Amino acid sequence: MAAALPAIAVNVRASSEAAGLHESVLNENPLRLGLMTYLVGSKWDIDTIIKNCKEARFEHVQLRTTHAHGVEVTLTAAQRADVKRRFAEAGLAISLASGFQYHSPDPAELRKNIEGTKQFLQLAADVGALGIRVFPNALPAEGEPTRQKILEQIGKSVSECATTGNDLGVQVRLEEHGRGTSNIPVIRQILDHADNPHLYIIWNNSDSDYTGEGLPKGYEGMSLEEQFNLVKGRIGNVHLRELFTDYPWRRLFKLLSDSGYEGYCDIELSDESCEPVRMMKNYRVGFLALQNAL
Repeated sequence: MAAALPAIAVNVRASSEAAGLHESVLNENPLRLGLMTYLVGSKWDIDTIIKNCKEARFEHVQLRTTHAHGVEVTLTAAQRADVKRRFAEAGLAISLASGFQYHSPDPAELRKNIEGTKQFLQLAADVGALGIRVFPNALPAEGEPTRQKILEQIGKSVSECATTGNDLGVQVRLEEHGRGTSNIPVIRQILDHADNPHLYIIWNNSDSDYTGEGLPKGYEGMSLEEQFNLVKGRIGNVHLRELFTDYPWRRLFKLLSDSGYEGYCDIELSDESCEPVRMMKNYRVGFLALQNAL
C-alpha cells in the first residue's frame, strides 16, 4: 500500500490543477457525506446506524432493503412513525434503497415491480425518507431490435413511479447500474423516454464516466464534463467508492458543487472494514480534503 501513495498524491495534485482548485482557498461549503448500507452497515440495527453515523459525522444514511435495520414495507404504522422519530431526533437524514427494476419482458413481472415500488414509496413517505433507489437494470446488446423497446419500457415504468413519488414528497432515483445501463448516456436516454421532471438519477461512478470507453454508439469518448452535463440538475444522489481509485474525484466534486447539487454523497464500499467507524472517519477526511475543505 505504501508504494501506491506517491501515485495517489500525483493523481490528487493533477486532478486539483485540472479542476482549477488552489489549496490556499478553503471551501467552507463542501458536499455532504452519507452511508449506503450495502456492506458497511448491512448488519447494523437502527440504533447502531445512528450511533456510528453520528460518531463519524455523517449526515445521511441510505437504508438498503433486506438488511438488519429492518425498515421494510411490513412495518406497521406505529413502527414507521417510530423509525421516523428516531432518525429525526438524531438529526440524521435518510433515504431508502429498493431492488425494484423495470426491464423484464414479462408484463406481469413488470407490473409487480411497479406496484412494489409504489408500496415502497409509501413506506419512504411514512418514515421521512427523502428518496428511494431503483434500478434500470439490464439492456439487450446494441443492434438488437428490442433494445429501444426496453429503454422506452424502463422510462415509462419509472416515470409512473416518479409521479407517485412526487405526490408523496419522495424522490425516485434511477441508479446508473446494470448490464448495459451502467453508463450516463443510456441513463439520459431513459430520462428522455420517461419525460418526467420528477425523476432523478443516482450517479454511480462507473469507469466509463471518465474514460469514455464502452459508451453506446454516438457517445463514444465523451468526457466526464460532457456526460455530467447530460444529467445536470437531475442528480438526486451520488454513490461513492474507494477514494484511492483513478476516478477524478476533484473534478466530479467541483462539477456537483458548481451545479448547485444539494443532495448527499453516500459511500458504498465493496468490503466491510473490521473497524468501520474508524474507516468512516478516515473516509470523511479524504472526502473533505478532495474539496479543499480542510
